[in-house]
Amino acid sequence: MNAVKAIVNGKIILKDRIVEGYALLYSSVIEGIVPTDKLPCSAEVIDAEGGFVAPGLIDLHIHGYLGKDVCDGDAQSIRIMASGLLKNGVTGFLPTTMTVEMPIIRRALDTCRALKEESKTWQGSAILGCHAEGPFISAAKKGAQRAEDILPPDAAFVKEYSDIIRIITLAPECDTETFDAIRAICRHTDVVVSMGHTNADYDTAMAATEAGVKHVTHLFNGMSVLTHRAPGVVTAALNADVSCELIADTYHVDKALYNMLWKLKGRKLCIITDCLPAGGLPFGEYTLGGTKIIYRDTLCRLEDGTIAGSVLPLNKGVWNVYINSNIPLTECVNCASLNPATVLGIDDRKGSLEVGKDADIIITNDQFDVHKTIIGGKVLYEA
Repeated sequence: MNAVKAIVNGKIILKDRIVEGYALLYSSVIEGIVPTDKLPCSAEVIDAEGGFVAPGLIDLHIHGYLGKDVCDGDAQSIRIMASGLLKNGVTGFLPTTMTVEMPIIRRALDTCRALKEESKTWQGSAILGCHAEGPFISAAKKGAQRAEDILPPDAAFVKEYSDIIRIITLAPECDTETFDAIRAICRHTDVVVSMGHTNADYDTAMAATEAGVKHVTHLFNGMSVLTHRAPGVVTAALNADVSCELIADTYHVDKALYNMLWKLKGRKLCIITDCLPAGGLPFGEYTLGGTKIIYRDTLCRLEDGTIAGSVLPLNKGVWNVYINSNIPLTECVNCASLNPATVLGIDDRKGSLEVGKDADIIITNDQFDVHKTIIGGKVLYEA
């Protein structure tokens, strides 16, 4: 067993409370939480300097970072992304593809598949699988995705890559009337089917959840809206027992909605970044899946002004929700740790600071800026 270490002088964020005056003990896993006067004499002590001690964050939806794009299909690009994400407290992520030519998607997925095992021990955030956002989407709600590369839902493709795809985003109305592809994916794989970039009406969206859809991609963005006579996918997402992604940059979804979303979705709400390659870089012009993206005034847009995605660090997304709502900090952190882990079915070992779970830990200051990131008990980032 690895030597036990102790984090002291911190506000420890558990899934239901924050404790002070205690030490978090860990080796490669969480060993316990004890009063600071009960530390094992052999423990190496780490001083949190009064900051927060929280579980490592999990990003379910991220296209790029530091100028690197998942769709590059390049191993070194993924390594650079993974290393950079440590600064944001991200200990696990789903590299996310988008609607581009199918050979490009396959190459990106093949690259991530080949790197997944290596990512468990490299100097970066771990690959927990991939999120394939498309190409099985609606042209009417494509957003920044490429219309010419849209295809009808294909269960055989998802099954072929079911060892690496953890979430597949599709438009349920583009499936058959009986949702044959959705049902086949759910029957033959453990892939989480998410509805997104969809123009489905409310009844179709609700029927899709009964057929197997369990998740909703960036709620409000890229879907039929909520109106009082045409409730759309948004209302289905709020009514159904599905988890929902939230881009918490305060622009994609107004901060006035945060309280309502948490009241309605609770532990089903997942903060994501939807981060583009411009993330972590200065304002300028970049590309996403070969399309020109203009990063200016904290947003990324296409040349025609369409919002293309976010450059949000995940830790700041957590803090945005906290300072703009009445949601307890414990639950804001859950939205980027425990709740995503639950979506992926790995909450038995990740997502919260509980005894026996992996020692994926972050130490932050009082504004949730990350000072230290620990994965599997190893310090991989220090500010």
